[in-house]
Amino acid sequence: MTDVRMLPLEGINNFRDYGGYDAHGGRKVRTGLLWRSAQHGDASDADLTAVSNLGIAHVIDLRGPSEREAKPCRRAEDFSANVWTYPEETAGLALHTEAADGVLTAAEARAAMIRLYEGIAFRDNLVPMLRLYFELLLRADGPSLVHCVAGKDRTGWAVAMAQHALGVPRDAIMADYVMTNSASRLEARIAAEAFKDLPRYAAMDAETVRALWGVDEDYLATALNAAEGRYGDLDTYLEAVLGIDAARRDALRAHYLEV
Repeated sequence: MTDVRMLPLEGINNFRDYGGYDAHGGRKVRTGLLWRSAQHGDASDADLTAVSNLGIAHVIDLRGPSEREAKPCRRAEDFSANVWTYPEETAGLALHTEAADGVLTAAEARAAMIRLYEGIAFRDNLVPMLRLYFELLLRADGPSLVHCVAGKDRTGWAVAMAQHALGVPRDAIMADYVMTNSASRLEARIAAEAFKDLPRYAAMDAETVRALWGVDEDYLATALNAAEGRYGDLDTYLEAVLGIDAARRDALRAHYLEV
């Protein structure tokens, strides 16, 4: 059964609304305003129409220049959203691509992903985009979309922090993160050997590909623990690293939580 948050598209994976969850003060996060996805380079014409119909005001593309050049996003002719990017590499490569170097087994793949998640909250060239992401959310001038390559690692961290700022409980944040495994149609793509055309993954077995292209609770838990370990709690991390203090959290809640 498809989750109601997912927008079923033909060529864009992992496109979904990350609102709708219970949040601060017994309120719910509004729907239709907060979207996340993978890259749009393989979007069909029907996909472009569906995305255009969402009325998105801002797209925050967390990919670096090399990733954007390798797979430019397709846009509808009437697409009018502001697209925000960073001029330098935001993660070197997508975490799952970076983690794939030298990996032969699923255990090695998981260990590599865990190592990368230990530092995702502090990446020098990702933090500026996360700060911009929150600045755009605070403008509250229309729906926004945040994405990277697979919409799971950099995007997953960005979304987890936005949900935390809105007061979404950690178990719901984790459930939304893990939803990537179904929203990205990962098992169907593995079964169809869709990754055999990608040089880094061609020789890997299904379990190794799954560890790299999927998500695991341990991955996000590692990043959360790292942020809390350095700053004491996530609210302090949000303020110290991303500039989101109590007043700004209140402003986000005023716009994104149902009255």
